[in-house]
Amino acid sequence: MAKEILSTENIELGVQVSSKEEAVRYVGGILLNNGYVKENYIDKMLEREEIATTFMGNSLAIPHGTEDAKKEVIETGLSVVTVPDGVDFGDGNIVKLLIGIAGKGDEHLEILSQIAIICSEEENVEKLIQASSKEEIITLLNEVNE
Repeated sequence: MAKEILSTENIELGVQVSSKEEAVRYVGGILLNNGYVKENYIDKMLEREEIATTFMGNSLAIPHGTEDAKKEVIETGLSVVTVPDGVDFGDGNIVKLLIGIAGKGDEHLEILSQIAIICSEEENVEKLIQASSKEEIITLLNEVNE
């Protein structure tokens, strides 16, 4: 049976990170520890940030691996980390919501577009950042799927 793409195990609320690299490693670490990716995927996530930032506006970043990182993905999955104090992603872009993505094949593209739809509304991002439980995050992210 395939793993759930997003379970409560993949969510951490109220995390403090001091740098973009630490933030990306944290998000990638959740995917690694829960068996979605191989260890190399985290390096590919960092490599991806060097090519182009995954900062999306609205306090959101969606770290993910480079194109050639697909072979490091075991199962499609998401990790969600809230950083209420914010972390600087460069150029004064402060990120408070991180959604890490690991996608098999092209599966992540659909996930990306759903996240983009949800997070294009600043109030939705704010709700996610303020969420008091992991279940609340899952509910908020699933609302668009219905």
